Amino acid sequence: MTGNTINSNLSTVQRSRKNRINWMPYLFIAPSILLILSFLFYPMANVFYYSLQHFNANKPYYNGFAGLDNFIEIFTKDEIFKLSLWISFKWVVWEVALQLVFGLLIALVLNQAFKFRGVFRTAAIIPWAISGVITATMWSLLYNEHNGLLNDILLRLNLLDSPIAWLADPESVFFSVVLSELWRGIPFFTITMLAALQTIPQELYESCTVDGGGRTKSFIHITLPYLKNSIILSTLLRAVWEFNNVDMIFAMTNGGPANHTMTMTMYVANQAIVAQNFGYGSALTVIGFFILMIFAIGYLKLSGFGKEDN
Repeated sequence: MTGNTINSNLSTVQRSRKNRINWMPYLFIAPSILLILSFLFYPMANVFYYSLQHFNANKPYYNGFAGLDNFIEIFTKDEIFKLSLWISFKWVVWEVALQLVFGLLIALVLNQAFKFRGVFRTAAIIPWAISGVITATMWSLLYNEHNGLLNDILLRLNLLDSPIAWLADPESVFFSVVLSELWRGIPFFTITMLAALQTIPQELYESCTVDGGGRTKSFIHITLPYLKNSIILSTLLRAVWEFNNVDMIFAMTNGGPANHTMTMTMYVANQAIVAQNFGYGSALTVIGFFILMIFAIGYLKLSGFGKEDN
């Protein structure tokens, strides 16, 4: 009986030790969780809260609970919102498509073996390392109507009769800013695609060559399938980043002229920061959040990200 009692007690102790929660791992990740809550979720909760408020620092006597008034005004009365949404759509499509094409082409070249390849690879990522404000200043000088390098080259080549105010002309301003951001954004796709290209087994290309397949067939049937997930993920990330892009446009045009570069995030910046209408700006931000969330979920679903082709 004594032996059975001892064994029973030992089993009880062992079970209690197994059921005891080990809090040590949670203590290690607690600082990270606190930082995420402090710098991510709390500001997000604040934005959702202020989107339901009339909160204008310039008109404090009107401040108070607004309910859905901000959202109703945005969708029914705000024509600039509709314009900014359309410009944001064009901006994202042009930027992501062009950056992907040129980034992939450069990655294919840099994936080949040639002399000084390391130097060219380093040079290819330099635009990515330059801040948006510096890039905007550099391109603004290039586009300058009076002493800009672009006008000077085109005039010398007799491609222009007179200088063009690239950032002041409604017909040229949008694609001028698109070109500036394109120069900065291509390295992202170059790096991503180059890393993915280096994971493709070379034996596949050798087998394709033996079977009589040329460069085009190997690109279509080998390279693109292997790059599928990288392309989907990188285009999604870049689309979100470009939708939220504000530094280049703010520094170069501030949304002008005549709102021709007024993207949605630029409109949010003007409302919340310049006009200090934080309630209205927060409502615009909430709408942008749901647009991106729906787009991301739908894009990943339709593209079949992470699924193997049968």
